[in-house]
Parts: sequence; structure tokens; C-alpha cells
Amino acid sequence: MKNIVVLISGNGSNLQAIIDACARKKINGTLRAVFSNKAEAFGLERARAANIPAHALSPGQFASREAFDRELMHEIDAYAPDLVVLAGYMRILSPAFVAHYQGRLLNIHPSLLPKYPGLHTHRQALENGDEEHGTSVHFVTDELDGGPVVLQAKVPVFTEDTEDEITARVQAQEHDIYPLVISWFVDGRLRAVGNEAWLDKVKLPPQGYAADE
Repeated sequence: MKNIVVLISGNGSNLQAIIDACARKKINGTLRAVFSNKAEAFGLERARAANIPAHALSPGQFASREAFDRELMHEIDAYAPDLVVLAGYMRILSPAFVAHYQGRLLNIHPSLLPKYPGLHTHRQALENGDEEHGTSVHFVTDELDGGPVVLQAKVPVFTEDTEDEITARVQAQEHDIYPLVISWFVDGRLRAVGNEAWLDKVKLPPQGYAADE
């Protein structure tokens, strides 16, 4: 069984979806540990409730991003991860961290990449009058939210929508597609080759697969 480590910063709803998928054997891997840059992150409680080691590491204790990431790598590597999963981890990673886990580092981003990298994606979709929005799972590279996309899920945007309504609609899709992509990776079906994602020995298109709601 492949070892999985998850990094979070907040509520951890995607983490919960991963925990549940592992418990139901939909992911043939072991969730070995959860790390957060915020001690108060509720996701740590989710991990503890599932008897998964939960660790908080405060950036304020380190002189630089690089120093923080070095210690984080050291602690992650104690669990010998085959895959590191970012699930609402709200820190920009140092190049050394990205390089260390190259090809085994996944992120989920709440937009249809390459549209809306960065923050406040739901607000941007509303303000720009988009008719569809969504979420993307991608391999992580040095480019912010710019690594090769594996899978996307689309949701409709209605004129009367609030930001909270779009958030809920997108998160429902995230909780389906993130465990699925993780299962592909741990089963050996998914891999990164350079700046490309390959599934079942076939190169995925630039925006991966798109699953409509």
C-alpha cells in the first residue's frame, strides 16, 4: 500500500473526503499523517478523529520560507510518502520543496485552470459573469497553480448565485474528484512526465479530463 501525507491549512473538507475514501477502500493507500501550518486548523481534528497522526508547524518559528519547508520536508519524510497531497494548504511552496516531491505532489484548485490561478476564484467567476466554473486537480510545479492538470469538474453559475452557493457547488465536486485522482496515482495509473500528466500510458490534454456536473 502506498503512503500518503496530506497538507492542510483550514477546515479540511477535502481531507475528510480522502479519509472516507481510504476507509471505504476506494483509495488503495494508507493516509500516514496530516500536517498544517496552522495549529487551530479544524482539519487536524478530523485527522485525530480518524487516528491519523496530526502535526502543526508554525511558520513564525522559522527565519524564512525555505527554513520552514526544510523542517516540513524532514517531518514529512519520516512517513516515507509515495504521494504528498495539498488539500487547502494556503502557503506558497519553496522551489526546494516542489523539487523534492516532484511527480508525487498533487493540489486541488477551485477553478478551471488555467483560468483564475491564485485566490478568490469564486468571486472572480461571479464578477466576470461566467456561466460555468469548477475545480482542477493538478501536479504541482514551480508555477503557481500551473502544473499539468489531471482532472477537472465543471459546475454551472447562475445569475442569482452567491459566493457561498458557488463554493458549496464546487466543493461537492472536489470531494468526488480528488479521491479519484489520488486512487489513480496510488494504483500506478497516473504519473507526471516532465510537464505532462499521463493516465494509463496516455498523455492527458492540457486541461485534463472534464466531468460535467
